[in-house]
This record gives sequence, structure tokens and C-alpha cells, in this order.
Amino acid sequence: MRIQLRTVLLALLAVGVQAVMVTAFTWPAARVAPRHVPIVVAGPGPAAAAVARRLDAERHGAFEVRRRPDEAAARRALADREAYGAIVAGPAGPRVLVASAASPAVAQLLTQLSQRMSGRPVQAPQDVVPADADDPRGAAFGALVLPLVMSSLVGGVLLTLLIGAAWERPAGLLLFAAGGGAVTAVIVGGWLSIVPGAYLAIAGVLGLTVLAVSGTVVGLGAAIGGRGLGVGGAVMMLLANPLSGVTSAPELLPRPWGSIGQGMPAGAGGTLLRSVAFFDGARAGGPLIVLIAWAGIGLLLLGLGASRARRAGLHDVARSDVSAPGTPVPERR
Repeated sequence: MRIQLRTVLLALLAVGVQAVMVTAFTWPAARVAPRHVPIVVAGPGPAAAAVARRLDAERHGAFEVRRRPDEAAARRALADREAYGAIVAGPAGPRVLVASAASPAVAQLLTQLSQRMSGRPVQAPQDVVPADADDPRGAAFGALVLPLVMSSLVGGVLLTLLIGAAWERPAGLLLFAAGGGAVTAVIVGGWLSIVPGAYLAIAGVLGLTVLAVSGTVVGLGAAIGGRGLGVGGAVMMLLANPLSGVTSAPELLPRPWGSIGQGMPAGAGGTLLRSVAFFDGARAGGPLIVLIAWAGIGLLLLGLGASRARRAGLHDVARSDVSAPGTPVPERR
């Protein structure tokens, strides 16, 4: 029994798709390491300078050190999301401040590093902005992004395939985003209690993330047809999700992929949700602009697709009128 060439090619294509997906999801996690992570060193000039030099010697290029005069200024920097943690130099040795709400992974890294630098057990780090008590390691928060992206993709595909009238899709898209944000906020903020903060603010961030993902998929589907759905799904699943940095931090991913991930809906949505939930909206402007831009591009593509479909419909009507029985046909001269 001979195997047809088409069967072999399809099997090889499936293997290629699998290899791409495995690489996309495991490569960033396998290469997690600090790369210019912003941290603060505070204290008297000579002591702080010595700590900064020791940091550079211990992990060259791992940290972007920002100097502050004292502990109070260091705490403000963490609360404003200017840094992930701080080392306060003092007579009794360095003390570590962390903001585990920004990244539990970086908080753990700083704790281990301070112990190595001192050569003896150090005081437990003070958590200036702690993660939610029901999710102290941020595992549930990190697990939120993948189902949010996947459900948004599914919603976008269903809206494209099941709503025939192009002009009705924007209404369906907005209803889906608003409802998805509202329900998800009840789940993660109320029932599971892993995302603190005002309900409307959390629902708004989640709804905007849903709109950015599903709007892009629906817009590409309207603009270039079925291929657009495939392109949108591939971008969101194989690029945006694994490069989001939500489970660690963007600065822990290989460069420049962490920055690229922050320019996509999954990364921007996770960063904006952290800012709103834990940091009173500090540093929320950048990710908010990213999400609005993706949602706007999706709606623009959807409008262009609807306009093209309308022109095509009018053209078909005009042709049918010309070719209908009893319609006078101009004589040729």
C-alpha cells in the first residue's frame, strides 16, 4: 500500500506547526533571566555606590540601577512602578524592598541575590506592594492571560462566521467585549479573589483586552477573509501570548522580545491590569495606548471590510438589474 504524497506533506505540515507552537511557548520560559531589570539602590553615597558596584560584578547587565537618597524615596519608586525592588544600604548591611505585585519572580530573585552578596542570612525582604493574599506567588494571575486570549480568539471567529451582516459585527464585538470584561472581573476579582481593585476598573481593563484581541481577529477576517482569521489567531497565540511576560516580567525575557510583547494585547493587558489592581494606575498610560491602538485598528479594518462588502453588493445589484428580462440594452453603433 503506497502512501500518497499529499498525506506525507500534510503530516510534515502538522509537524512544522507543532514545532512552532512548542518553540513559541517554551523558548521564552526556558530563557528567563534578568536583563536590565530596573531596581533602586538607596542610602548614603559611598555605601550605595558600593552596593551598585557589587550588583554589577555579581550579575553584569542584569540590573538597571537607579539611585535614590533614602528608603522613603525607594518606597515611592516601587509604589510608582519605577522599579521592581530596592536595596537600601545601611550600617547593618543591605536591606531589600520588593514589590511582589509587580513580579513575584523578580522579588524572589532579589532576595536570593541579596543573600549571596551579604554572605550571611539577611532580613526578610519588606514587601512594599504585595501580591494578592489569595495568590501570593502570582500563579493564578499569570494563568489568566492564556484563557483570556483564547476565548477572545474564539469569540472573534464566531462573530465573523455567524454574523452575516458586516454592519452588525461591531455591535456584536462591543457587546462581547463588555460582557466578557464584566463576567471575567466577577470571576477573578470576586469569586477567586486574585485581582483586587475597583470592579468597574478591572472590568474595563479586561473588556478592553478582549476588544483588542477579538477586534483584531474580526477586522482581519472582514478585510482579507478566512486567511485573516488564521493570521490573527497565529499572531495572538504564537507571539502575543508567550511574549506577554505576565508570568515573570518583560525584562526577564530575551531581548527584544519582552519589549515586543508589551506592544501586543496580551502583554499590554497584563501590565495594565497590574497597574490598575495593585498600583493605583501608576504607569498605566503606555499599555492603555497599546490596547486602544489594537482595538482601533481592528474596528478600522472591520469598517473597511464592511464598506467593501457594501460596494460589492451594490455592484451585484446593478449587474442583476442590467441583465434582468425586459431591461432595454443600449444598441451598439
